[in-house]
Amino acid sequence: MTMSIKRSCILPLGVTGGAIVLLTGCGAGELASGAQPAANVAGVAGPSPSASFDDADVMFTQMMIVHHQQAVDMADLATTRASATEVKELAAAIKDEQQSQMKTMRGMLAGWGRAATPSRMAEQMPGLVPQTEMDELAAAEGPQFDRLFLQHMIAHHKGAIEMARTELAQGADEQAKKLADAIVANQRPQINQMQSILKRL
Repeated sequence: MTMSIKRSCILPLGVTGGAIVLLTGCGAGELASGAQPAANVAGVAGPSPSASFDDADVMFTQMMIVHHQQAVDMADLATTRASATEVKELAAAIKDEQQSQMKTMRGMLAGWGRAATPSRMAEQMPGLVPQTEMDELAAAEGPQFDRLFLQHMIAHHKGAIEMARTELAQGADEQAKKLADAIVANQRPQINQMQSILKRL
């Protein structure tokens, strides 16, 4: 039976089917098989009241929470719908890593006295999967799910790297920049891992 996944992270913002935008840069990288440990950013203390931050830091952090939530939603689907063990293991690693980073980002925003949701949006967030394609993913299973999951997550990771590159270029807060660095460091090799798995399916 076709099941539909709801992008709860998007709907409260009044966006359906489409996406949100954050203009950014890009990146790529290499990795051997096997999920790699995430860069350690979750344990970093939140910014002090005197910390210097700007609008780019706030927008990056708010948008990345939304972006990460969709990756977690996709990873949740892999638990029961993926057939390849390496896809399930990678999905679990992505979920753990991004949930940890989401917790860190919410703490940063609280320290800045800012809301955890974006106050302004544009047309499209890089790499965000449209709702129709999320529905297609939710309806798939087995090898078909594996292929769709990898294709969507590769694009999703590339979008996150773009957003992180923009933060590194425009942000002011050191905590936010360290997080952006960690996102690039973690997701570049995961892209290569997913591309390698996809070639073998």
